[in-house]
Amino acid sequence: MHATTHQLDPTAGAPLEFLAFTLGREEYGIDIQKVQELRGYDAVTRIANVPGHIKGVINLRGIIVPIVDMRIRFNLEAATYDQFTVVIILNMANRIIGMVVDSVSDVILMAPEHIKPAPEMGAVLDSDYLIGLGTINHRMLILVDIDSLMSSPEMGLIDTAPG
Repeated sequence: MHATTHQLDPTAGAPLEFLAFTLGREEYGIDIQKVQELRGYDAVTRIANVPGHIKGVINLRGIIVPIVDMRIRFNLEAATYDQFTVVIILNMANRIIGMVVDSVSDVILMAPEHIKPAPEMGAVLDSDYLIGLGTINHRMLILVDIDSLMSSPEMGLIDTAPG
């Protein structure tokens, strides 16, 4: 009878919400709870001596926000910024970061059983930064662990100097 108790647990198997976005021909998903807002792409202020995927910074209501171009980070062909280009403003561990993507499609509710572990394929994105692959209604989303990706040393966003 333990299985019955487990099914009554409201957190067990609760669907997860992902914001779906595209980069090139792939569709990705990130935890909707990390998303603060969506904005169109505006000009950024360039900063010297930062990794190439950091386009610069914007002033978002008095907060200086670094803007990361995910196409450059994932080694995809150069981005063209147009009316569909979206900046996803992420709020993670009291750090605000902007992420440029080609487009945002929708919010997808995904049950845990629809999420499979990501295979090791030497892909553009290390599997350490993936939650897995989500499949629903003939769509496959690459589910990104946005916290670990954005805080990784190669992103160059978090000061890793010994303090």
